[in-house]
Amino acid sequence: MLTFLYPLLQAILFPFAQPAAPQARPLNVIWIITDDLGYYDLSSYGNKAIQTPNIDALGTSGVRFTKAYATAPICGPSREGIITGRYQQRFGGEFMPYEVIDPKYRRKFAKQYLLHKGKSPGLEMLRPHMSANPSNYQTGLASKELTIGDVMKQHGYTTGVIGKWNEGAGDGYYPDERGFDYNYSFSGALTRYVDDPIDHERYTSMRLPWSFSDIPAWAPRYGSSAITAGRQVVKDTGYLTFSLAKKATEFIDHHKEHPFFLMLSFNAPHDPFQAPKAYLQRVPPDTDSVRRIYNAMILALDDAVGSVMEQLKTAGIENNTLVFLISDNGAATYTRATDNAPLRGGKCTHFEGGLLVPFLMKMPGSGARGTTYTKPVSSLDMFATTIAAAGLPLPADRPYDGVSLLPYVEQQNTAAPHPVLYWRNGYSKAIRQQNWKLYLNDYNKKIFLFDLDADPFEHVNLATRYPEKVAALKDALQHWEKNETIPPKWPSGADIKMKDAGEWLYFPS
Repeated sequence: MLTFLYPLLQAILFPFAQPAAPQARPLNVIWIITDDLGYYDLSSYGNKAIQTPNIDALGTSGVRFTKAYATAPICGPSREGIITGRYQQRFGGEFMPYEVIDPKYRRKFAKQYLLHKGKSPGLEMLRPHMSANPSNYQTGLASKELTIGDVMKQHGYTTGVIGKWNEGAGDGYYPDERGFDYNYSFSGALTRYVDDPIDHERYTSMRLPWSFSDIPAWAPRYGSSAITAGRQVVKDTGYLTFSLAKKATEFIDHHKEHPFFLMLSFNAPHDPFQAPKAYLQRVPPDTDSVRRIYNAMILALDDAVGSVMEQLKTAGIENNTLVFLISDNGAATYTRATDNAPLRGGKCTHFEGGLLVPFLMKMPGSGARGTTYTKPVSSLDMFATTIAAAGLPLPADRPYDGVSLLPYVEQQNTAAPHPVLYWRNGYSKAIRQQNWKLYLNDYNKKIFLFDLDADPFEHVNLATRYPEKVAALKDALQHWEKNETIPPKWPSGADIKMKDAGEWLYFPS
């Protein structure tokens, strides 16, 4: 049925495309999700230190979005929104799923925290909630939620996930239980790029003692950080960015004769900071060695994406494959690899630096080639756009918050896809309505109001100048919270203390 309908759907969805030969089958779809890739980390978005031609080419031959927002400033909740097309607050997933780590290492972490609290700048930023016992909660994607894998599989697609999962661990959360036929992944928030023993002749590693994530980032692969093929723990002996790309090229080669959906979820450039020395040598020498290794990891990521795109050409299906690339949240300024300037804030915060992300979409047969789209869009839109491009219906049993971007980028619809966008992670929450953005930090009793058209970098807090606008946006945010969200299913595992404009603020994780 899909094959019969595809030429008609192609004409409706891409009316400005040039005539093409009849398609033998529906579109393939690849989602490339990066981890903590900041808004200015790609050369097409302004990185002057390195060039990222392979990733940039997705925008050159497709669409580059300049106002794309993640639904959370931290990876777990953001990815729950991406994979479902719905605000994660609808089903209680607004905090990070808890990690499963080696009990011996958990004890070591607790000891390190107690011994070095107040001495280590990284641990000083972290306030773990000791009462949040992982055994008391099921943390991960709610069982009744449909993933993009569920929907695509129901319509005859072969589905795969490669890389960072971060949707929960154990029974009920395995990718094969959530709509994915194939998986080569790890279930948690981070893992090493090179496992022990590290070949120091080939790889450079850098510890970040000022980062609150430094200790778990260097823990041995175990539990949530273990690499699994299916449900079997495996030993990956390569550089993980390249290993994931290789698995993706193999998946494409194996399924090139049948429509597939692949979520390729890199952990780059999230810490731990490890890079092949050959890539470090490609980054211009810089007095900032942290930024240099970070850029080397991005160069490796760019080459990995290039190998995947080359495999599509080799398989003869490049012109029948829809490709997205997005970051799950803004850059992690706490690593000191970037300050996100001129954006304010970074990962964990609800300032633009934590929410605004690079987003590229390459569409086969589209007239929107090499275009830049400047109105606000959401990471939630990947779900609805994928479904529409594949000619499938959205499930009718639940509301969706993302929209298909096809009519907007093809200029059939000149309105804004999202007049209003909402965020909430516990006591940190925000709303953007047209040009106005209200950010509330209830823990620190802070209220910020910005006019993003006049002040895109959030320099001037207008809250005291426009109290009526603050009140109106508060009402709209509270209406959303009351009518379209539920309380979190589990508590935040920690608060992160970060400095903003010379003042310390807390943010939940």
